[in-house]
Amino acid sequence: MPRTSPHIAFDALLSGNKRFVAGTVEHPNQDAARRTELAPGQDPFAVVLGCSDSRLAAEIIFDQGLGDLFVVRTAGHVLGPEVLGSVEYATSVLGARLVVVLGHDSCGAVAAARAAVEEGFSAGGFVRDVVERVTPSILAARAAGLTSDSDIIDEHIRHTVDLLIDRSRLLSQQVEAGEVAVVGLGYQLAEGSARLVTSRGDITESDDAVLDAPSPR
Repeated sequence: MPRTSPHIAFDALLSGNKRFVAGTVEHPNQDAARRTELAPGQDPFAVVLGCSDSRLAAEIIFDQGLGDLFVVRTAGHVLGPEVLGSVEYATSVLGARLVVVLGHDSCGAVAAARAAVEEGFSAGGFVRDVVERVTPSILAARAAGLTSDSDIIDEHIRHTVDLLIDRSRLLSQQVEAGEVAVVGLGYQLAEGSARLVTSRGDITESDDAVLDAPSPR
């Protein structure tokens, strides 16, 4: 199974997002040959834990194709055992070298949790569970004096990255060993751009990195 480095994987995502923003997408790995190639198995270079928002399709905004990304999506990118198990599977079994927490502006889950804290709003059904999982991020933001929507969303992205490392011993060991990096990205819906909010592990260019590689493969 092919392997890459966290740096090359991160660079591939950023390059794809730049193409998406510029309107010069290449739509790689989306043909019949790629579909046939992947039938026996997959080897994604990154796992993306993103919000379920319909405006946040990872393969589109990062200009990737079949088999490139292992995508896990929940409202507000909240964590549960299923999410943690999926991320660990992607890094330990499939060989993904980068874990991305992908948040975005105008996030409904963050807005609902903020309303619950500030206005006493109470969601019904299992939506309440999502709101309760986002609430610690809202409280942390308030304790830090953060009030703008963008700052609060960034805090929630950082909180999710920290939770991944804290709750998954396997992932924390992979990060410590330099095998995997975890990054938090904030996506701007109108512009289509993703920016780095936080990182754990090394995503810098190493001496043996392929500097101009068009693909993480």
